[in-house]
Amino acid sequence: MNTTDFNHQLSLNQGALEAFAFKFTQDYEDANDLVQDTLLKAMRYSRKFRDGTNFRGWLYTIMKNTFINSYRRGVKTRSFISTHEEIPVSQLQNSATGNTGENKFMMEDIHNAMKKLQPEYLTPFIKYFEGFKYHEISEMLHVPIGTVKTRIHMARGILKKNLKMYTQEFAGRSYNS
Repeated sequence: MNTTDFNHQLSLNQGALEAFAFKFTQDYEDANDLVQDTLLKAMRYSRKFRDGTNFRGWLYTIMKNTFINSYRRGVKTRSFISTHEEIPVSQLQNSATGNTGENKFMMEDIHNAMKKLQPEYLTPFIKYFEGFKYHEISEMLHVPIGTVKTRIHMARGILKKNLKMYTQEFAGRSYNS
């Protein structure tokens, strides 16, 4: 199947994917994100699709696996995050003993790293950080939602690279004291 036919098949099946995604997520925003992720993976692995295979079934399989992997990641994350109302004394002690001078330098480094971001990466990153959803940022900036996701991802990568000295510093710290 050539690229044009493949893309045409993707667009023909997008409505069915949206309905299928909603059955998984029960939320329109999450369903749209799942469809977007599925379409991106389908395009990325288009060479693995074999003619004669049920195209919609292939897309459904990608979506199902994406949803399951995302769900498992979420369960793992939630198992590490405390949802208790009370904060243990050990956690309060860690947050209360921070060096304000050190924190000031960290904040300066973060601001400097953000100043280095190009506006097309910085703006969606800031909007996402402020709590806007992907589709809201997409509408504000008049760009496709996939572009918004890519730019936020790129901004994170650039910031992570520019602030790597802190990831190394925190990796060596012990929070059990």
